[in-house]
Amino acid sequence: MSEDRTIEIMAPVGSFPALQAAVQAGAGAVYFGVGKLNMRARAALNFQVEDLEEICRICREHHIKTYLTLNTVIYDEEIEQSRKVLEAAKQAGISAVISSDWSVIGYARSIGLHVHISTQCNITNIEVVKFYAQFADVMVLARELSLAQVAEIIHQIDMQNICGPSGEKVRIEIFVHGALCMAVSGKCYLSLDHYNSSANRGSCLQLCRRPYKLSQTDGEKDVEIEVDNAYLLSPKDLKTIDFLDKILDAGVRVLKIEGRGRTADYVKTVTRVYREAVEAWRTGNYDRAHIERWNKELETVYNRGFWGGYYLGQKMGEWAPKYGSSATTRKTYIGKITNFFDRVSVAELKVEAANIKPGDKYVIIGQTTGVYEDTVQEIRMDDVPVGESVQGTYCSLKTQSEVHRGDKLYRVDRV
Repeated sequence: MSEDRTIEIMAPVGSFPALQAAVQAGAGAVYFGVGKLNMRARAALNFQVEDLEEICRICREHHIKTYLTLNTVIYDEEIEQSRKVLEAAKQAGISAVISSDWSVIGYARSIGLHVHISTQCNITNIEVVKFYAQFADVMVLARELSLAQVAEIIHQIDMQNICGPSGEKVRIEIFVHGALCMAVSGKCYLSLDHYNSSANRGSCLQLCRRPYKLSQTDGEKDVEIEVDNAYLLSPKDLKTIDFLDKILDAGVRVLKIEGRGRTADYVKTVTRVYREAVEAWRTGNYDRAHIERWNKELETVYNRGFWGGYYLGQKMGEWAPKYGSSATTRKTYIGKITNFFDRVSVAELKVEAANIKPGDKYVIIGQTTGVYEDTVQEIRMDDVPVGESVQGTYCSLKTQSEVHRGDKLYRVDRV
């Protein structure tokens, strides 16, 4: 087992608010896509090539590594486009590119860009690790491996002194939290088969998240089989906070959180929880009391229910209990911040969609603000305290830190 106790928490970001949230939560690295050539190309939240300079600037200020995902299937007519993206990434100062396509890996290496091997390559044994070590310092293992298999691969890397192009030992990265796909390492063709919209091209329509009935045809009669759960193809989300110590003891040094299509508050909460857990492991304070608190916090943001994946030897998946999120809190949009008075730390709010009152928990999300969470102490209209905001008017509330014009305020309610 590797003795290196330097752990990198890699947060998913698909927008500038999510990027700021990752910074606030203490991420060691962020990963993101730009434009069409990434596995979240259809996501509402998605960066463009022009954003690379600003992303890198923000991350350099906070000593955070930047990983560009260029991990879709690439066609001949897209090779030139992919090279332009890689060149822009190189110029911006991206730390590494995550990929599985040889046209991308080869060109990235030729222009001096570090490469990380994507989970799409389905790495499951040490011989594959040795092959990819010619090109990459970090590899994401297949999600279907058990933790014992992961630990053995890391042990063999240490024993055989397998190094990447940098001369450093290959580091192993695994997913520790977030959505799982029914397909092997995410290589799904269901969306392509039904709607000619390929998941492997970043255009998954998530047919697996819908309810299905299980039936059998034997040539003579059709039989419909009743099952406890209609969401037969929709796995619960991965959560490893309960056994993160075992993952770290196995020698995993890069912890990847899924969720580039998720909101900034998801990124902040999940990243912070795993960072706290790593610090607790490092200092000998990883215990049941902390785990119970972390679990409750993870439940407050988007999830489809949780299970531990296949790491501990489970043979069958666990399926989501319903469509959509099972989070224990819900955000309701209230309105936009129209001004902030720095000297008195007061935000002016245009109340657009719903009301808010003292005692309500709220979150403010914005491009520069990231995620600001608080409880309303007092609301004022025309400098007079009121019991509740009035839709269609302006009110003010005090904050503990700076927020910005254009930020959105949401009330956070327990479900």
